[in-house]
This record gives sequence, structure tokens and C-alpha cells, in this order.
Amino acid sequence: MLKLPKEILERIKCHGENEAPLEACGYLAGEGAEVKEYIIMTNTDKSAEHFSFDPKEQFAAVKTARAKGQTLIAVCHTHPASPARMSQEDIRLANDPSVKYVILSLLDAGIACFTVDKDKKLITEKVEVV
Repeated sequence: MLKLPKEILERIKCHGENEAPLEACGYLAGEGAEVKEYIIMTNTDKSAEHFSFDPKEQFAAVKTARAKGQTLIAVCHTHPASPARMSQEDIRLANDPSVKYVILSLLDAGIACFTVDKDKKLITEKVEVV
């Protein structure tokens, strides 16, 4: 179960609202399954249906997390006009089975967490807002 502080959820929502109608994206960093920080990333695809990270920003995010004794727990993005579910595009682009994928819907404020294994099997995980 992913533990997500309410303040960080609000940061993700604010970032998503500022980027809408494009998808907003970032990393959730922390310890174990406890989120401590939201690291805002640029959606280099500039798309409302998918996102890509800038490799330089990715490297900086890893360094930031490590400097604080944290790891990158999850890739996070918003769905501006659809529910918090993994689209076929999200599943296709999910290439790291070691991280979680968190989606916040701006449509209905739903939040969901998934892992995607190497065979592209989707596993739903719980999110506890604390």
C-alpha cells in the first residue's frame, strides 16, 4: 500500500490543474512505500494523452532523491479528462516493473496506483492518503 500525504496529493492536483489540458507528470520519492516528496517533471510530449520525461530531469530527480536518502517510488501523472486508470498507452510505456505508477484524475479526483510486470500484466495497489 502506498502512503501518500494529503499535502503531496494537493501538490500533484495543483500541478495537474496548471498543466491542463496536458498531462502533468513527476516522480514520488520516499522511503519504502511512504511518499515524502513530489518531484515535478516536464511532459516533453506536450500531450493530453501521454507523457515522456526529459532524461536530464530524470537524472536530477534520482540525484535529489538519493541526496535525501530516498528512492523514486513511483511515476506519477494526471489524466485531465478521464478516470484514474492505466490506459493502453500507459501500460505500453510502463517499462520499469520496480516502480509504481500513480494516476490522479482531474475529472473526478480519483487516485489509483498500479504496478506493471515485465509481461505487461497490470496489478492494482491501494493508496492511503495520510
